[in-house]
Amino acid sequence: MKKIGMYTARGIVTEAETEAGTPQKIILFDGSFKTAYRVVDFKVWSSQADSNTAADCLAKLSKNEFGVTTAINFFRADDDNQIAWAASGFGADGQNAGTFSESIIDPDNLIVEDLFVYGRSASTNTDAINYLITMEKYEISDWQGALTMARDKAQE
Repeated sequence: MKKIGMYTARGIVTEAETEAGTPQKIILFDGSFKTAYRVVDFKVWSSQADSNTAADCLAKLSKNEFGVTTAINFFRADDDNQIAWAASGFGADGQNAGTFSESIIDPDNLIVEDLFVYGRSASTNTDAINYLITMEKYEISDWQGALTMARDKAQE
């Protein structure tokens, strides 16, 4: 694999969209099996920063739009299509004042087709959850692209 560039994607997603099965779709597939992306950074933060609970949110990245959307099973490391998970919150209790944003990214992720952003909010399901994704773009061989796509399809 040869690194050929960087790419960032940013936007918003709501819990209502996630629950309806329509996550934010980031189109990466350019018609070629010779390019792929690797997520290297994933940040989320709430659009609501007026209280300690309204600022809490969760998000995940998936290589398909068939992910678990319920709160109890939202983060699933056993789902090979999920490649990154993030949480953001706001502490207002004097000891933990300020915001935090943490993410976990599978270092073995490789995306040939598209990427989907799912989110959950601690306040209402219509509050916007901001996201910023940084990816490295790679030139890969045809067989690596075909193999990655076949593996992704087998996991749906």
